[in-house]
Amino acid sequence: MQLAQPISNLLEQLQYIIDELSPIQYTQPIKLLSQSSIGQHTRHILEFFIELSKGYETGMVDYDKRVRDKSIEADKDFAIATIRRIGTSIQKPDKELLLQAEYGDGEAHSTQVFSNYYRELVYNLEHTVHHMALIRIGVNAVSNVVIPDEFGVAASTLKYRKACAR
Repeated sequence: MQLAQPISNLLEQLQYIIDELSPIQYTQPIKLLSQSSIGQHTRHILEFFIELSKGYETGMVDYDKRVRDKSIEADKDFAIATIRRIGTSIQKPDKELLLQAEYGDGEAHSTQVFSNYYRELVYNLEHTVHHMALIRIGVNAVSNVVIPDEFGVAASTLKYRKACAR
């Protein structure tokens, strides 16, 4: 599966940054992030992968019903262990899935959409990049950790920048 390596790369980058932060830097509310922490953004990223894994087993993915595991946002070592576990579990054959989505209150704003595992991995990859960009802002606000240039930047943007540099 071609998606496994880019996702693994993102997860390794995330793990590296978390490992460089102190526990306080990982959990402190950051004004630039509307008082959310790097740990909360990490939890959010990881829970989407966890929910996709559950949905793979049941055939129904519902990101809105994910369990908010406060241990991920409060304990950077637990978050790193979760990253490693996710990294070893994403390599699966493609299969059809239903995506449950709610866009408001009540069943009138609820829908099910046909999807598949690989499509949801693409979504999770893009979702991860987006939140890593926010984590970059947070890391810069609370630490002097040197962040790799590609951290939180979409692959298409990296390609564009490379082409412009020629």
